[in-house]
Amino acid sequence: MKLILKYLKNYKLIIMLNIISVFGFALVELGIPTIMAKVIDNGIANNDISYIKRMGLIIIFISIVGVMGTILLGYCSSKISTSITRDMRNDIFRKSQEFSHSEYDKFGVSSMITRTTNDAFQLLQFVNTLLRTALLTPIMFTVSLVMILKTSLHLSIVLGITIPFIVIGVVVIAKISQPLSETQQKRLDKLNRISRENLTGIRVIRAFGNDDHERERFAETNNNYASVSKKLHKLMAISQPTFFFLLNIAILAIFWVSSNMINIGTLQVGQLVAFIEYLFHAMFSIMLFSMVFIMYPKAQVSADRIQELLDEEPLIKNPKNGIKDTEIKGIVEFDNVTFTYPDGEEPVLKDISFVAKKGETIAFIGSTGSGKSSLINLIPRFYDVTEGSIKIDGVDVREYDLKALRNKIGFIPQKTVLFTGSIGTNIKFGKKSADKGELEQSAKVAQAYDFITSRPKKFDELISEGGSNVSGGQKQRLSIARAVVRKPEIYIFDDSFSALDFKTDATLRAKLKEETHDAIVLIVAQRIGSIMDANKIIVLNEGEVVGIGNHRELLKTCEIYHEIASSQLTEEELA
Repeated sequence: MKLILKYLKNYKLIIMLNIISVFGFALVELGIPTIMAKVIDNGIANNDISYIKRMGLIIIFISIVGVMGTILLGYCSSKISTSITRDMRNDIFRKSQEFSHSEYDKFGVSSMITRTTNDAFQLLQFVNTLLRTALLTPIMFTVSLVMILKTSLHLSIVLGITIPFIVIGVVVIAKISQPLSETQQKRLDKLNRISRENLTGIRVIRAFGNDDHERERFAETNNNYASVSKKLHKLMAISQPTFFFLLNIAILAIFWVSSNMINIGTLQVGQLVAFIEYLFHAMFSIMLFSMVFIMYPKAQVSADRIQELLDEEPLIKNPKNGIKDTEIKGIVEFDNVTFTYPDGEEPVLKDISFVAKKGETIAFIGSTGSGKSSLINLIPRFYDVTEGSIKIDGVDVREYDLKALRNKIGFIPQKTVLFTGSIGTNIKFGKKSADKGELEQSAKVAQAYDFITSRPKKFDELISEGGSNVSGGQKQRLSIARAVVRKPEIYIFDDSFSALDFKTDATLRAKLKEETHDAIVLIVAQRIGSIMDANKIIVLNEGEVVGIGNHRELLKTCEIYHEIASSQLTEEELA
């Protein structure tokens, strides 16, 4: 497989040691039977004690070499297999960091986790087995076959009859196992997806009393995965007993044929003992190689899945020699922007144009599905525009170095994401070098300082997985603090005040206004109260701009804005 060979090239020296260790192991397995045959026929038969002692010393020496070879073989194969699996996982993770939202949607998060964990583990097992047997078995089989023919050409006919049956069985098992392996990995993807949904949505599941439904859904998927796994394991389980059954038949046939040969003096007892050992090693080599052959289809499926991910070309590419800095500062311009999702048919944004300048607050409002979040996701290039252009400081965002572009932006997403670690490290996610004073200042601006300092460890207080030990409003304030500590040129708030009470919302916006007076602030909101003071409000409906102006202007000129405002404000506030 090309994928495995690509990673094996990085470990040439240790592969050479692996090859050397194989010869050491083969020396023991094939050398000792040969010497034992001589001991029986020349030493024991002639009662030659000195000869037996000499041969015994040689056996001890060969055994020591064999033990060293076996240890080295185990070390090398384990070292190589674990190292290339580590490299593979690093490459998968690195590649996933290059993906845009489109690629994540295409593969699915659960499938990407399966490819990183289970598929990589399947290759680890295969490579480990391959390195132990791929070179060893051909050497042992070839040498064993030569020794069998040399010992007794007549008895070797038994081996010639047995081997075809083993080969046919291996080919049949491999052919059957490949489609089963593909099905197994797909069902594992589904199992991981359901597990992930269940764990992240446990509160919703319990709130709606759907525990039994989820158990049934998981049990059904788990049973489907188990059923195909059982079929695979049964196939694997058949091979070993079948091998030993054929081996025992072959040995019985050898004893039957050799008894007459010993009686007439054409075969010695020592030769028979050695012949049986050679036969065992020849057939055992075939069985070991057959295990590799049987494992190959499953490993091939996993390798194809990983290769598919590594070969995927992200839609959002970082330009070579991308622009990192500009002379002009403080302007965002949408020029006739139209956007269609990669898997969509109809545009979700149509011919959007506006300009935002330093010190201005631009708000976006509209009904659900009007394209507000889609619009702001275009600025940091989570997606690229289909038509038109977005310029920051006079440069198309597609011409920027991605890191430089995103360093200009403080993004507060609609769905708050916190990471396992302390409160301080979560805020520092916006600026790694932030000192204690900067952390405290950003927390005060985000109205998070009071609840942080009320905790026993303050900024060192641990956030549990997914931020489950803080409330929704606290999550949003920590997310805002994370953006504020960065002091970006552009702030993007994607409905980031929805979990805040009106008092906290008003106080936070007042503090933000002081903090962001030299920046561009873009706000997506559902609440009129959060955007009434914006310099410019853009009203969207079905992906089109239906109104631009300040609050008072839009109340008079935009019917949709007036409807939204009427549903939230009193008559006095509308007047």
